[in-house]
Amino acid sequence: MSSSFATQLTSVPTSALDVQVRPGKPPLLQVGATEDASRWASEHRDALRAAVVEQGALLVRGLGLRDVAEVAAVFRQLGHLMTEREAFAARQRYADDLYSSSKWPPSQPMCMHHELSYALEFPSTMLFACLAAPPEGGATPLADAASVLQALPSELLDRFERVGWLLIRNYNGEIGASIADAFGSDDRRAVESYCQANAIRFEWQQGGGLRTWQRRSAIVRHPCTGQRCWFNQIAFLNKWTIEAEVREYLVDIYGEDGLPFNTHFGNGDPIGPDIVQLLNEIYEANTTRDRWQSGDLMLVDNIRTAHGRERFKGLREVLVGMADAVSLADCSPTIEVIGG
Repeated sequence: MSSSFATQLTSVPTSALDVQVRPGKPPLLQVGATEDASRWASEHRDALRAAVVEQGALLVRGLGLRDVAEVAAVFRQLGHLMTEREAFAARQRYADDLYSSSKWPPSQPMCMHHELSYALEFPSTMLFACLAAPPEGGATPLADAASVLQALPSELLDRFERVGWLLIRNYNGEIGASIADAFGSDDRRAVESYCQANAIRFEWQQGGGLRTWQRRSAIVRHPCTGQRCWFNQIAFLNKWTIEAEVREYLVDIYGEDGLPFNTHFGNGDPIGPDIVQLLNEIYEANTTRDRWQSGDLMLVDNIRTAHGRERFKGLREVLVGMADAVSLADCSPTIEVIGG
C-alpha cells in the first residue's frame, strides 16, 4: 500500500458512516438493503477503507449479498484483488481471485493468524462475505495485533524480534495444500523458480514430495500508520495447536519432520507448547467476535488485525478476497528474510 494511498485513506472523513464501536464485537456499519451493492461499494469505498484504517476492521450488515457474482462485483470495487500463492490449505476458486474460506475441518478451530504473513507479498486487506451463516458457531473472530504485541512478555518479544520465526512445510499430496495449490503449478522448474525468488529454501523428497523452509519477521510496522504489530502465523501453524489425536496420527504416519507445517524460532530452536498456549491465550484476551448473518460483508486490515475461524455445525459459505498487495520490505521487518 503506497504512502500516497495511505494519505488518501486517512484523509477521508468517516463521520458520514455511522460506525458503531461495540465492546467485545467488531465495529459495525448497519446499512439499508440496496438493489446494486456494487454501486454502493463504489460510492462508499474511500470512507469504508478509511474506517478500516481507523478501526482495524469493519462489519457491514444489511447489504443482503446474495450470490457469488454480486460478491465478486463488490470486492472488485473495494480493492485490487490478488492471486493467492503459498496457501496452507486448499480453497475452492469461484472466479478470478475470489475464493472460498480455507477447507478446514468444521470441528477444528482455526487459530488467529495474519493471511500469508509468511510470504514476501501479502494482502493489506482481507474481504469476507457471508452467503450462508451456519446455525451454530463459525464466527470469524478478530484480534488487534498491536494489543497482542503489548501483552507479550518482553523476553519472548525480544527473542522473536532478534531471530524472527521459521516456517517448515511438507507437501506430500495427501495432507494440506498440494504443490499446485501453493505455487500455482506442479512443474518443478516453476516451483524452484518461485522459491528462489521468494527466499524459500527447498528440498525435493522421495516420491515427489517437497519440503521448504522460510524465515520471516514476527514483528512489522504498519505501512500506513507506522504502528508496530505482531504479524505472523507462529501459533496457528505450530504442531502444538493441532489437536492431540490428529497430531499423534500425523507424527505416526509422517514422522516429526514430515508434518504438513510447523513453526520454530528463526534460528531453528523449537517452540514449545507453553509458548503456543501463551500466544493463544493472549489472542483470546484481545479478541472480538460476532456471529455471521447471511448477506454480511466484512473488511479486515490484515496487518493490524488477526483473524481466525471458530468451530461450526451446518452449512457455512464465506467467500474471501485478498486485496491491495503490500511487500514485507515496506513494513520494516526486524530481521533479514532468508529461506531457512
